Amino acid sequence: MKRTKIKICGLFRSADIEYANEVQPDYAGFILTPGFRRSISREQALQLRRKLNREIPAVGVFVDAPCEEVVDYLKKGIIQMAQLHGRETEKEILYIKAAAGKPVLKAVKVQDRKDVEAWLGSAADYLVFDGGTGSGRTFDWRLLEGISEDYFLAGGLNPGNLKEALALRPYAVDLSSGVETEGVKDRAKMQAVVELVRNHFRLNE
Repeated sequence: MKRTKIKICGLFRSADIEYANEVQPDYAGFILTPGFRRSISREQALQLRRKLNREIPAVGVFVDAPCEEVVDYLKKGIIQMAQLHGRETEKEILYIKAAAGKPVLKAVKVQDRKDVEAWLGSAADYLVFDGGTGSGRTFDWRLLEGISEDYFLAGGLNPGNLKEALALRPYAVDLSSGVETEGVKDRAKMQAVVELVRNHFRLNE
């Protein structure tokens, strides 16, 4: 059985990187657009990337950022993948992929099945189906039934609902607030989530 991968997003402290290096998620996410609680600056992103295990790809999350800004982050190796979380178009996805030669994820806010179907076949390397931009809320996962494309599942995931999420067989699960305590990453919760996902697939092999 192919194992679902794990992305832990919203890392913004040195301690978060230490925890990530210890628990080894498959992806680490940085919020690179200002105005969000976990947003970090370019300089902070550079410093955190240097501390992060080189084997863990850093995913930069952008909301309606200029394409050239996204490309620059990718070309300079501050991030290895870009996640577009705003109103970006298919044309912009294609431009970033061509200019940077790196993977691009496109987040889709899911309210009904039409939201899902509108993006199937996108040039994005992966779609990220989410309840909203960092809302921490789940959506009706039944809306994803029959989807054959690999996708990231995000929005309101936590240790309590993760087994149900894994039953959908997403390519990856994407967690942020679900591994936090009082607004900051919690080492024990990060460890529990990584172990839960990996043990789930070991037991079902």
